[in-house]
Amino acid sequence: MLDGSKTETLLEVNNIEVIYNHVILVLKGVSLKVAQRGITALLGGNGAGKTTTLKAVSNLLHSERGEVTKGSIIYRGDRVAGLDPADMVKRGVIQVMEGRHCFEHLTVEENLMTGAYTRSDGRGAIAEDLEKVYAYFPRLRERRTSQAGYTSGGEQQMVAIGRAMMAKPETILLDEPSMGLAPQLVEEIFGIVKSLNEQEGVSFLLAEQNTNVALRFAHYGYILESGRVVMDGPAAELRENPDVKEFYLGMSDEGRKSFRDVRSYRRRKRWLS
Repeated sequence: MLDGSKTETLLEVNNIEVIYNHVILVLKGVSLKVAQRGITALLGGNGAGKTTTLKAVSNLLHSERGEVTKGSIIYRGDRVAGLDPADMVKRGVIQVMEGRHCFEHLTVEENLMTGAYTRSDGRGAIAEDLEKVYAYFPRLRERRTSQAGYTSGGEQQMVAIGRAMMAKPETILLDEPSMGLAPQLVEEIFGIVKSLNEQEGVSFLLAEQNTNVALRFAHYGYILESGRVVMDGPAAELRENPDVKEFYLGMSDEGRKSFRDVRSYRRRKRWLS
C-alpha cells in the first residue's frame, strides 16, 4: 500500500468546472490527486462525470465542445490545460477510451504498433516493448495476426491497454475497463493493471462503475455523483465505509438511493441515537 505522506503527487486536479456547448455544466468543483506509482479509482454511476474528468486531464474535451472553465490541472508541477492531446502523450499521459476502441481492420499487432508512433528511441526498443506487452498479454501473441475487429471484447480491452503501453506511459487514464466483460476477464484485466503498476511503475487513474473490484486493486478512491466529489479516501477505508456499502450494495424499497441521501440519513440516525 502506498504511503501518501512519502509519495510524490504526479497529477493534481484543483476545483475544476467543465461546461459543454457553453451551457451544460458537467463537473462542479472536482478536485483529486494521483500519486506517482499509484492506482486511483474514480467511482460513480452513469453520468457522474468520470469520463469527463479523464478527458479534462487528457485534453480531449475540445473534440466534444467541452472546456475547463474554472480551476487548474497540474501534471508534474506544470499547468497542462493549454496543451493538445498529442502533447499530453509526449508527457507520458495516455487515455484508454471507454468501449475498447481498436482499429478493427488492422491486426492485433498492427494495433499495438500504432501506440509507438510518437516514439523516437529506435526499432530495437520498440520491439523490446512489444515483447513485454506479449508477456503481459499472452493471448495477444496468439492472436497477433488476427483482425482486431474479430477478437473478443476481453481481447480488445487487452489490445487497448497494450497499445497504451507501447507509448511508454507514465500515467494511464483508464475508462471503464470492466464494461461488458465477464467477471473472470475483469479479474484478469485488473490483475494486469496491478502488475503494470507494481512492475513497470505505471500510475493509473481509472474510471469504474464496478466499485468492488476497483477498490480491491486501487490505493485511493474518489466517489463522484452529479459532477461532484462526494467522498474520497484510501481504498481500504472506502471498502469498509458503511455509507459506501449501502449506496453501492444496498437497495431500498424505492430502489437505489442517492449517496447524499444515504449519508445525511445515516448522520441523522447517529445524531438521534
